[in-house]
Amino acid sequence: MRIYNFSAGPSMLPLKVLERVQKGLIDHDGSGMSVMEMSHRSKPYEKINDQAEALLRELMNVPSDYDILFVQGGATNQFSAVPLNIGTVNRKADYVVTGNFAKNAYKEGSVHLDAVVAASSEDKDFTYIPELSPSMFRRDADYVHICYNNTIFGTRYINAPDTAGIPLVADMSSMILSQTVKVSDFDLIYAGAQKNIGPAGVTVVIVRHELTERADAKCPVMLRYDNQVKNKSLYNTPPCFSTYVVMEVLRYLKENGGVAAIQKTNEAKAAKLYEYIDNSDYYVNSVQKPFRSIMNVPFVSPSKELDALFVAQAAEAGLVSLKGHRLVGGMRASIYNAMPTEGVDALIAFMDKFKKANRI
Repeated sequence: MRIYNFSAGPSMLPLKVLERVQKGLIDHDGSGMSVMEMSHRSKPYEKINDQAEALLRELMNVPSDYDILFVQGGATNQFSAVPLNIGTVNRKADYVVTGNFAKNAYKEGSVHLDAVVAASSEDKDFTYIPELSPSMFRRDADYVHICYNNTIFGTRYINAPDTAGIPLVADMSSMILSQTVKVSDFDLIYAGAQKNIGPAGVTVVIVRHELTERADAKCPVMLRYDNQVKNKSLYNTPPCFSTYVVMEVLRYLKENGGVAAIQKTNEAKAAKLYEYIDNSDYYVNSVQKPFRSIMNVPFVSPSKELDALFVAQAAEAGLVSLKGHRLVGGMRASIYNAMPTEGVDALIAFMDKFKKANRI
């Protein structure tokens, strides 16, 4: 029996994608072998790699002067790759800290260059996105870095900030493909796959081509964007099977109306869950309403003891991975693209049942 997996990542994948992968697991596309066995230099795998790039470019309307890379190391590896590749002109970068991953990116950036926190929402426990203006950023900064969606604390940007020409870098790991974004508003986008794109093991980088030409001479070869561009992400053996599943997820998304269609579904799912929480007089979400994430919904019950009981009983009911992050506690429902509306309905029904059985 399939359960509803509310994990923040790795997250659930569309059942249709899993069935396709299962069907071709032993013999992919008549090749006589599994993708797991293919040489990354082979024609069958080259086709997969090319299809994944083409589909992502189409779904996100990526301009022709941007390169798309499929690399290893997770989004965390990009905390170093970004400053080593594009922070090399004035060796300065400004970071907006809106949560744990944004803070970690800033810390890693500080190892490699003069990094400063231009704005932060830590003063209110990361429950909002600070108002930003071009005057807040150093004019000689090589880039401004933001984390577009806050997986742990459940906030998101409504629009890309105006940097008045300073290259804008965005970690979109937990919201990519969940809503339409104008790629040209950003100069570099990166995202770990394991939320909306596919399984863990591969990270997407979308970067304006001109930025790939200024890597630090000491940048490790595997982190160099120019090296990955020149080799079509195939400099060494890539996470072939993960990239293949990414291709199937992208194909599935295209077949079902693309990003605009899934955005409507995601907004409806989130609105339904937030409405229940706000009207429940039992559960609380502390995020300021304009900045609420449509991907990650944290909430608490009246006590930590009840939180623990909620998580345990929810798992017994087939609603798993609802425990909140250790920095926040409580519960967190990650309702990425693959989470069906029925899963949110099942969660709300359980929340209501739990509330009635555990009044204090």
